[in-house]
Amino acid sequence: MQELRSRKSPVSPTLSRRGIYLLPNLFTTAALFAGFYAIVQAMNQQFEQSAVAIFIAMVLDGLDGRVARMTRTQSAFGAEYDSLSDMVSFGAAPALVIYEWALKGMGKLGWIAAFIYCAGAALRLARFNTNIDVVDKRYFQGMPSPAAAALIAGLVWILIDNRWTGAEARWYACTLTIFAGITMVSNVRYYSGKDINLRKSVPFIVIAGIALAFALISIDPPSVLFGLFLAYAVSGYALAIWQFLSRGKNRTRR
Repeated sequence: MQELRSRKSPVSPTLSRRGIYLLPNLFTTAALFAGFYAIVQAMNQQFEQSAVAIFIAMVLDGLDGRVARMTRTQSAFGAEYDSLSDMVSFGAAPALVIYEWALKGMGKLGWIAAFIYCAGAALRLARFNTNIDVVDKRYFQGMPSPAAAALIAGLVWILIDNRWTGAEARWYACTLTIFAGITMVSNVRYYSGKDINLRKSVPFIVIAGIALAFALISIDPPSVLFGLFLAYAVSGYALAIWQFLSRGKNRTRR
């Protein structure tokens, strides 16, 4: 999940090493395989498996950067490989899955919506790679592609789990797909969580909260995961509205 971790720029001195390290790239390859598997299963009409594979790709992709930093095996090759893997897992795979499941019967509008998402993911990743050293680390510019992919995969998973067909959900799917694609390339800011120091000690209640979160996810994974990422997708717009209103109040006081 290159956008959900502090990955260095390809031109950064810390990534100037040309070596190819096995351990972090093993996780990247596993994430790439999960994205490819999602595409294959969508072609085989196994859409629930496709959705689950995209979530697995997110977990694996979130580990490769952390492993690279912990083992001091960061490299320019790993950064570029990770970005290409993300395009498959969080760009092409969600677009194809949602198209095959719900948008295929909508004609031109269906494939246009899927392309908007795919192009949005590509542009989002390119912008992230070029702006990584000049933006506020606490926020993402536009919704991260892994979160957008989770939004699409979560919709497919939860509706299939509730026995919806793609034809019944096509307009919901089309709207959400276009929303995710546009939001990725927007200037809406999303909290990144990069200011959280995982090496600091935390109160016991934090560990209890994490355990509770895992328990809730295990009760109904499709509903909980989709709800979490939908809330995250809305949070960027909520933050923008709050900041706009705050600026308006400050101007009034002056």
